[in-house]
Amino acid sequence: MTSLETWVEVPKNSDFTIYNLPFGVFKNKRLSARIGIAIGDKIVDLSILDQEGFFSDMFLPEGVFLQDSLNELIALGKVQTRKIREKVQELLLAENEKLRDHSIRGKVMVNRREAEMLMPVKIGDYTDFYSSMEHATNVGKMFRDPENALLPNWKHLPVGYHGRASSIIPSGQDIFRPKGQFKDADMDSPGFGPSRRLDFELELAFITGKSTKLGDTISTADAEDYIFGFVLFNDWSARDIQAWEYVPLGPFLGKSFASSISPWVVTLEALDYFRVDGPSQDPEVLPYLQCEKAHSFDLQLEAYIQPDQVKKATKVSTSNFKYMYWNVAQQLAHHTVNGCNINVGDLMASGTISGPSEDSFGSMLELSWKGTKPIRLDSGEERKFIEDGDTVILKGFAEKEGVRVGFGELKSKVLPSK
Repeated sequence: MTSLETWVEVPKNSDFTIYNLPFGVFKNKRLSARIGIAIGDKIVDLSILDQEGFFSDMFLPEGVFLQDSLNELIALGKVQTRKIREKVQELLLAENEKLRDHSIRGKVMVNRREAEMLMPVKIGDYTDFYSSMEHATNVGKMFRDPENALLPNWKHLPVGYHGRASSIIPSGQDIFRPKGQFKDADMDSPGFGPSRRLDFELELAFITGKSTKLGDTISTADAEDYIFGFVLFNDWSARDIQAWEYVPLGPFLGKSFASSISPWVVTLEALDYFRVDGPSQDPEVLPYLQCEKAHSFDLQLEAYIQPDQVKKATKVSTSNFKYMYWNVAQQLAHHTVNGCNINVGDLMASGTISGPSEDSFGSMLELSWKGTKPIRLDSGEERKFIEDGDTVILKGFAEKEGVRVGFGELKSKVLPSK
């Protein structure tokens, strides 16, 4: 990769380097909702650049950056969004004086700490996959037959379910502990009340950037044309509610109370440099799921727990997106093979991303092994599951040969049930 230098001061180990330039939606005390690009501790206000004519050769729709979501921008297509990102990258290069020395620079560069980040997209539909073999194996060992942890279909198709889009919330928004039915093995009949086994799930999700018509399918070869970018995703789970309700139709109230996403959408182009081969798939998958190129990415993912009134968060998991057995191209190909149509702004989550070692498990269910092995935090407290007042923080980044691209933080605090 060509080495790039920028005139913007970028802190060491910042996720938002000149190589990244993710898209997001923000506002502050003086600015209404609008679209920006992150670099270092700044946000590039794309609407001001547009007003000053920096995108005049692209013939963009008027006001396309003065939106409260990325949907209209994404719908312009990858050719246009790639040009916008590349133009911003060019303007931020150290040797380029066009913005650096322009009188408008102060209005264009917004302090990120003074901005409120909003939901990046209006999500019409949300699908959650179950694509980590390590996670599926761990769950199978805990709840089914340890000798046959994976169900017969698991290595033949990317298992998934349709989730609840209305309860997906941005980073920084608190969640309330859900209530519901649960039935432990030693209970004669189900009980009701606040979940006693609230959990996080360390996930990544992609946002679709192109629509299809009912009946259309997407091949693995074309899948990345439909993927705009990625966000961190925490699919909050009430394990006790989920365990009682999910037979025979699957997750419902144990999942639909909240899912959190990070505010900055990292484009597929920014992650291309970190592309790697995924795990070997055996048995061989059916032809429509076969891939001619790698669709996996070496992205380190981390989960932290910070109890209420404690200043420092404890890292409880370090995983990696490269562990995913089913890749994003296979997920999208399978999702549409029956003719299911997708729309711009749909969100497709990976499912919990667990690695091969105990410290790389992507949920408390696995880290505490169903509550039998409590996790000790730096504060001295122990956790089997997430307690009221806990803040869960997810982070993700890729780093290679001095090039870093990351997602920032996804942060949510748990409040007691209403």
